[in-house]
Amino acid sequence: MSTAAPAVILVRPTGFGHDPQTAASNAFQRHLADADVRDRASAEFDGLLEALGHCGIGTTVLDPKDPAAPNAVFPNNWFSTHDDGTVLLYPMCTPSRRAERDHGLDRTLAREGYRVHRLVDLSGMEREGRYLEGTGSLVIDRAHRTAYAALSPRTSERALNTWCGAMGGHQVPFLATMDGTLAAQPVYHTNVVMSIGEGFAVVCLEAMPYPVDREDVRAELERAGKEVLPITLDQMHRFVGNLLQLRSPGGSFILLSTTAFAALAPHQRHRLEAHGQPVPVEVPTIEAVGGGSVRCMLAENFLDRC
Repeated sequence: MSTAAPAVILVRPTGFGHDPQTAASNAFQRHLADADVRDRASAEFDGLLEALGHCGIGTTVLDPKDPAAPNAVFPNNWFSTHDDGTVLLYPMCTPSRRAERDHGLDRTLAREGYRVHRLVDLSGMEREGRYLEGTGSLVIDRAHRTAYAALSPRTSERALNTWCGAMGGHQVPFLATMDGTLAAQPVYHTNVVMSIGEGFAVVCLEAMPYPVDREDVRAELERAGKEVLPITLDQMHRFVGNLLQLRSPGGSFILLSTTAFAALAPHQRHRLEAHGQPVPVEVPTIEAVGGGSVRCMLAENFLDRC
């Protein structure tokens, strides 16, 4: 199967703003006091929608279950879809993010014309303090059924084990920190550290303080036939790891922010372009206030149409 989805699901940022609950574990977030933050986020969201349309990528836009949820623009954290018709709901670390989750998502997607065969709800693990925030916590090589996971307060190894049992997947857990040392804060989500495409993987090996983790991650990616494109810690902080390959009848497209695109060195751009056309999108407000970038805004849709 293809790792690149032909369609995505997005949620409008109606309540977008600073979230002190998630800021405790997300060092990328900044508190901006600007009165027009929500308006700017809405404009950035519309710009992403327009870019996806130009690429021929299918889009489904949902309203947030909780209109006041500050992080609803990042739906990939509370659900994922799979090509066997499975929809998974995930255990979220903070109450503010749990309010985003729609336990009737299977019915919502069915009304949108998609075929859902089963709903797997892992959210009960929240009661045990076990968290796994969707394809933020998991960067999945779907063709090889491998889940890469940077362990953090939002990504529990026990929850990862449960996911692999439910989906029949193989796991590659590792530690990644903000400056690559053991003393530093863990990176909150795996999809800031790395991204996997059909024939490539962008990964910040410098963020992994344990040499064995760096070796294991690289070896696993190379065994899967991926061209490994290393990025630096500075590039990780500029969201270069937070990109996503998508595919349409028009070809392969790599969605990323203009912040990330500007941070790429010429030789990295050239190597990335061999795998798809880069599509930079302006999302500076969402990056600064929400602490996530373009990939975080896109929940891949692998479901078949009815």
